[in-house]
Amino acid sequence: MHRQQLLQLLARYKTPYLEEAAMVERTQRFILQHENCFDRSLAPGHVTASTWVVNPTRSHVLMLHHRKLDLWLQPGGHADGETDIVSVALKETAEESGLDASQIKLLSEDIFDVDVHTIHASEHDPRHEHFDPRFLVEIDDRIPLPGSDEAYEVLWVPLEQVLRFNNARSLYRLVQKTRRLTV
Repeated sequence: MHRQQLLQLLARYKTPYLEEAAMVERTQRFILQHENCFDRSLAPGHVTASTWVVNPTRSHVLMLHHRKLDLWLQPGGHADGETDIVSVALKETAEESGLDASQIKLLSEDIFDVDVHTIHASEHDPRHEHFDPRFLVEIDDRIPLPGSDEAYEVLWVPLEQVLRFNNARSLYRLVQKTRRLTV
């Protein structure tokens, strides 16, 4: 079954955050209820994937000013039918940062964070939810960031300033998790 990889990753994932634990359970239920959970056309929502990109010293994270959503976010995007969610996350990171995939180091194939968030209706899409597993990656912050047409800007943000760019609860959680990482 094509959903098993993600279901296994979610089953292994443990979080001390009660709100996130509820989102993990909700994501598992959603995947089990929707065989086509990876398809963007699934109206109530779909699985996406993103990365939390740290520099080698864990002092900065990569954020982009998303053109379509007009928000500062971590790299990520739609699975578009692809069921290897780790590959989706890495592909989206390469596309949105403009970097070659060889410059992106996956630190663990295990999930780093899970978020479920609502995408508001637009001229192209109805209101829907993104079920977003996130993976931890590292990029050398000395490498120039070409960016892409999906973002107004891509830059390294000091960890202590992330919430000035976007104060969403999930980013607060990601910052807290990053502070506990060892170099």
